[in-house]
Formats: sequence, structure tokens, C-alpha cells
Amino acid sequence: MPKLICVYCSSSRDLDSKYYTAGEAVGRGLARRGWGLIYGGGNAGTMGAVARGTKAAGGPVVGVIPEFMKERELAFHEADELVTVDSMRERKRIMAERADAFITLPGGIGTLEEVSEIMVERGLALHAKPLVLLNQDGYYDGLLAFLERMVADRFKSAGFRSLMGVADEVDEIWPLLDSPAEFEADPLWRTVSENPA
Repeated sequence: MPKLICVYCSSSRDLDSKYYTAGEAVGRGLARRGWGLIYGGGNAGTMGAVARGTKAAGGPVVGVIPEFMKERELAFHEADELVTVDSMRERKRIMAERADAFITLPGGIGTLEEVSEIMVERGLALHAKPLVLLNQDGYYDGLLAFLERMVADRFKSAGFRSLMGVADEVDEIWPLLDSPAEFEADPLWRTVSENPA
């Protein structure tokens, strides 16, 4: 099995077609680079577009889907491996453990939860897997501004800016995965005296 790229994205069927087009391009792009896909196992929305793009370009697809979603016929049964789990938490854990890197596409609250967890773990130096956010048409501008506010108000150190790469276009993702910026986690040994209230 080649390296697996975890893609977080939306299952919505109501999006502008540009998001599905980007999702398919991401799937094709990672497969052409010899990578496989691990994702939430769905057949709808951007999730389905990424999976179909990966398969079309000859890449392996690993889906991880909760039983309740599978029962609603939301699974991508063309996946090379379809892992059925009992809960959303187990789904996230398996995807994160098996992934070698992460790409986050525009998505909803579930996507935000998934990428937030990976950011926290990378921020604590629990892993050093590359993470790239696709800021398609400025979709994540508000989130990026919020992260900057965290740094400005010293909730996070300046090194937090290099926690993940940010791509505006699909073609900008790949260099950021191949050569991710060095990230230095916040020192966990700082004392109160070094950081007075």
C-alpha cells in the first residue's frame, strides 16, 4: 500500500459544482503522485468526488465509515478497502492513525472538527505529519484570521503560523505536502515566571 493521504471534506450534495471539481482534482492529483486516499468512506458530496477522482487515476481508496451511514447507503462501495466502525470517534482515530499526511478541503462543522483535532495533536508534537488547507476562493479566510488573532493575543506562539500549509489552488497543495514548513511546537516546559499573567 502506498502512502495514504487523509482528505477531510464535505458530504453535502448541495454545493456549487466548483467544489466537486476541486475534490476530483485532488483525488486525481494524489493518485498521479503515487499516493492513496484514506477518507470518510462516503459516496456523496466532495467526499465522493475525491474518491472517484482517486480511483479514476488508478490510486487506491480506503474508506472509513460508521455503520449508521453505511445503512443509509452513503458508502463508496468501489473503495479498495471499506472499514466499518461503530462511531465517529473511531472513524477519526483510524483515519488519523493510518494517514501519512492530511489535506482539508472546504467543508462544514464535521470537517472543522477533524482538522482541529489534527492541528491540536501536531501543535503538541504528537505527530509531524504534513497538513495542508485548501483555501478555495477564500473559503477559510475567516478561520485563518481567527488563528492569527490567537497568535496576536498570545494564546499561541508565533510558530503556530507554520502549523499547516495553506494553498489557494489545488496545484499548490503538492509542493506543500512534499516540503512542509518546519513547525516548532510550543514549549510545554515554560514556567509561570517566563509568562507572567
